[in-house]
Amino acid sequence: MDEQKQLKRNLIMYPLGTVGRDMIYALFTNYILTFVLFTRVLSASQLAAITAIMVAARIFDGLNDPIMGNIIERTRTKWGKFKPWLLIGVITSSIVVTLAFNCKFQGWSFVVFFGIIYFLYSITYTMNDISYWGMVPALSSDGNTRNQFTSRATLFAGIGSTLASVLIPMFTTGEMALGGNTATAYGIIAIVICILSPLFILFTLFGVKENRSDMAEPAPKISFKMIVKTIAGNDQLLWISLIFLLQQIGNGIVIGGIGSTYIYFEFGYNGGLYSLFTTVGMSVTALLMIFYPTISRKTNRKPLMTIMQIIALVGYAVMLVAGLLLPATMIKFYIITIGYMAANFGQYCFYLIMMISIINTVEYNEYKHGNRAEAIISSLRPFLTKLASALCVAITSGTYLIFGVTKITNQISTFENQASMNAITESQKLSSIGDLLKTIHASQSKGLLFAMTLVPLAFMLASYFIYKAKYNLDEAEYDRICKELEARKAVK
Repeated sequence: MDEQKQLKRNLIMYPLGTVGRDMIYALFTNYILTFVLFTRVLSASQLAAITAIMVAARIFDGLNDPIMGNIIERTRTKWGKFKPWLLIGVITSSIVVTLAFNCKFQGWSFVVFFGIIYFLYSITYTMNDISYWGMVPALSSDGNTRNQFTSRATLFAGIGSTLASVLIPMFTTGEMALGGNTATAYGIIAIVICILSPLFILFTLFGVKENRSDMAEPAPKISFKMIVKTIAGNDQLLWISLIFLLQQIGNGIVIGGIGSTYIYFEFGYNGGLYSLFTTVGMSVTALLMIFYPTISRKTNRKPLMTIMQIIALVGYAVMLVAGLLLPATMIKFYIITIGYMAANFGQYCFYLIMMISIINTVEYNEYKHGNRAEAIISSLRPFLTKLASALCVAITSGTYLIFGVTKITNQISTFENQASMNAITESQKLSSIGDLLKTIHASQSKGLLFAMTLVPLAFMLASYFIYKAKYNLDEAEYDRICKELEARKAVK
């Protein structure tokens, strides 16, 4: 196939593959704690154990992700080094997530089951995620083309995660809950998403052709020392890893559970309302995903980050002021939602810039050390994303314990479980939950509000100032490095 035709085909087929993957990611990462809180009666020690499991699993990923990246580097098959792991990962992660949301355990039995499932998810999704994003450097070395692949992939990833974020709360909470209760609803949705995910990945498996020139070279040896050396020897990779981690912690606080709990506590147990909150909040990012390549050609990354920092700051300020000063009416809900839309717009642009910044350290590594180490470097992004999500869980759980949120969610879980066993009707369940929410103290709602505005803003500001001071691979420096690499190849 002609090179330009294949490039156009890749630009369509590669991003399509991630829609289902990110639906699974959104379901498990953003809703597993909400699922647990609203379907299980947990003591403080059990919630602490679940939080510890999630954090420990992310630490485990600290070893697992780079090792998986190294394994991918060593893979030599007629299908390339990425696609076999892409397929294995998507099938196994779909099985694990289906089991996670379709169990009946309670108490400590559930905690043990949760621990096993969570570690299995860490392993299986890592196979999928590292092999998917690791393909980007193998699809093109041109900076503008990489921007297109990254922005389109994040666009379709956003479509998948947004669809999940809109439909999951709508059909799991309130009057529209599938099966009449939250536990049954999550089980059904998990099955549907875990069927769609392998189907979408077929676009990437059969439609994309990556550069496999390095397949002719002997496979590098798997070595933990090599992984550490690659990461530690790349100063720009180390800085961008810290920056990305801080940004992702701030970015995940709202959708990690605190946002939905705040909406339910403040405006009622209505999943459709939270769906509207996330839909409006994320809708504006679609424009950014589409037009980012154009924007990036006209505005350099650091000035663009300054603009987005201001937009996000205004958004969080609107959310905080409206939350503190206005009564709990729909006007207040809409103002907070608009504020979140602005904050999320700024956060998502940060994310796109971080993605490109990490990928560009591949050429920097080749420039400094003579090897690209694509899969190892690419493995850091999913590891940092998952580590950030675990730290978000720790922050979320700590917030719930400090402000006594679990006392309310435990009672909601009791009503949900009674409805699942047909001990009470759906209308009785909703009436009881409505009466319960009237007993929530103002300090509990305000505590959640502070956690979903001031905490994300603090992490975003930290990532912004470190990026401005320490990340040196701006557009001019990256182009200089690429020209130097081309000159070296020409000499050979």
